[in-house]
Amino acid sequence: MRNHGDRLDRMRATLRKEARILEQLASVLDDRVNSPVDLLLETKGHVLVAGSGTSNPVALRFAHLLSCCGLPALFIHPADSLHGGSGAIKPEDTLVLISKGGRTAEINRLARIARKRGARVVAVTEAPESELGQLADDIIRVKVAPDSDPFGLVATSSSLANAAVLDAVCETVLVERGYSLQSFAETHPGGAVGSKIEEKGLGNRDERQE
Repeated sequence: MRNHGDRLDRMRATLRKEARILEQLASVLDDRVNSPVDLLLETKGHVLVAGSGTSNPVALRFAHLLSCCGLPALFIHPADSLHGGSGAIKPEDTLVLISKGGRTAEINRLARIARKRGARVVAVTEAPESELGQLADDIIRVKVAPDSDPFGLVATSSSLANAAVLDAVCETVLVERGYSLQSFAETHPGGAVGSKIEEKGLGNRDERQE
């Protein structure tokens, strides 16, 4: 018979551990993050974001949130990029690559392609000394204690930490670009958020008249 009390205790312990990890991460964030954030803000083209494994959904989420915050961004699949997808990279773009150890082959190959095409590269990694770190123009270092899973290897806490730091980047982009609620309303007319925007009277007038 399953012990639901033990299960609940274990789940609560995981949440508390991850909350502590995020708090520690906030305390060690320093001014070295300013340079890659400036690079993103100065991007004339698109921000392209890629990651493999658990970094893949983090990359997809970051690209979406950047666009929500007024900085045009797209997710690019690292494997597909090696089969023609890297043709989307232009010199005015910035490529953000998420890799905990900085040793993922397809990620590093994509970094080399981007550099050859004249794009800038930002690495999100815990290992600035890694191959990816050496290939990058700028680095957002995200290093946390071992992951919260029993093996310390499943990238539970580390993927959460990457997502949280990149959330902070997104909010900074939104504020510093002066992205208004009205601008957001024009790009997010759907779903519950779109309904709340309509309630505030901020929806697109032309769409409301149709």
